[in-house]
Amino acid sequence: MSTPPSLRDKVGAVPEVALELGHLQEQVWVEVIQKMEQVYSDLIRYEIGLEEKNARLEEAQAFITSVLSSMSDVLIVCGLDGHVQQVNQAVLEMTGLEAGALVGRPLEDLLSDGSRGTLAEFSTRPSTAVLRECEVRLLCADGGASDVVAMNCSLRLDHRGRPEGTVLIGRPVGELRRAYAGLAQAHADLKQAQQTLIQQEKMASLGRLVAGVAHELNNPISFVNGNVHTLKKYMARISQYLDAVGRDDPQTCAALRRTLRLDAILADVPELIEGTLEGAERVTDIVRSLRRLSFAQPGASEVFDLAEVVQTALQWTLKGTLKGTAVMPSLHLDLGGGLLVRGQAGQMHQVMTNLIHNALDALEGCVDPILDIVGGHVDDPGLSPPCRVRVTVRDNGAGIQPEHLLRVFDPFFTTKPVGRGTGLGLWISYGLVRDFGGSLTVGNDAAGGAVFTIDLPAVNNT
Repeated sequence: MSTPPSLRDKVGAVPEVALELGHLQEQVWVEVIQKMEQVYSDLIRYEIGLEEKNARLEEAQAFITSVLSSMSDVLIVCGLDGHVQQVNQAVLEMTGLEAGALVGRPLEDLLSDGSRGTLAEFSTRPSTAVLRECEVRLLCADGGASDVVAMNCSLRLDHRGRPEGTVLIGRPVGELRRAYAGLAQAHADLKQAQQTLIQQEKMASLGRLVAGVAHELNNPISFVNGNVHTLKKYMARISQYLDAVGRDDPQTCAALRRTLRLDAILADVPELIEGTLEGAERVTDIVRSLRRLSFAQPGASEVFDLAEVVQTALQWTLKGTLKGTAVMPSLHLDLGGGLLVRGQAGQMHQVMTNLIHNALDALEGCVDPILDIVGGHVDDPGLSPPCRVRVTVRDNGAGIQPEHLLRVFDPFFTTKPVGRGTGLGLWISYGLVRDFGGSLTVGNDAAGGAVFTIDLPAVNNT
């Protein structure tokens, strides 16, 4: 059996145990120091993170403060108790008070006597409702009231979605009202200027119409006037002969009759009377046309033949426009008859006058000017009613620039020199045709020149 270790053995093992214990203590201290360094590093890292977050918070706070200070609208923030928690610079400038004199006070203390009520009640008893456009006045440092402020009030919620107070944003309406008043005045001035230009365009159309009418009336009036002077001379000779009949003998009267050429006069009188009546009838027809083309009854509507209106407008426009050395264009007119439409003949006369006049202006300088006016019936299933009356006015001028095609019917747009056009003729024509229930379009012909097309609902003549 084994014997227990001797004392010498025990004494020899003590240094080895001590060495082991020392080695363990050294490892523990190394681990402790490492843990302390790690904790210190974490503390430093956390401190740096906190400083960065604090800097970002300060930047956010400065940004929010600058935004609130830059707002032109007044901003008031209230708590659930209705006391003011924050205001922006606009409130301070409007009231002349310092922020310390406003924060912590009840909202109703900031309002003038006539403005208390709904707004103050809403701020003390907030709900999910929203108050819009409540006009109030704020008390100022001098004891007076500010301008009227259109205030909007909404609920302010915390991060859990529970009511935390109210936010009031308002804008002085005095400035808005002045701006609206200025805008309304500018609009009224623009409308007045527009009406003036429209009247000028109508007067220009009337001037062209009067020029054509004057030329048209001149012919019948001139030969009526000549016939009346001739009849006056004839009447003097007949009166001389009749005086001699009761005074002289038959032979003397016969000689006087031959001398005065009474037989030729009597033969010529029926023709003179017939010519005079014809001239008077022509004047009557022209006056009747003028009455039919009158704009005195804007609400009157009748069925008329568009072909007759086109012919009248063409005749009067040609005679009133072509003067001096102007070249008469080659006219191709194909209208037929029975182009019955409903509306005001006078308005359609104005439209045709404008289109023909513009075509004649486009033909200035052309070596061989051509004016085509074609009218007839067309069927378009895509329109209601499908039966339409279509009239096209085409010239062989330079045409319309592609960039101008979409602006031809815009008000005040014109390519004519200053003094020759107001830019309202085609715009007015477009509106008049639209009032007829039709359409007015423009394009360039493949052979050259511009083409204006009028489509109107046809009237059944059965």
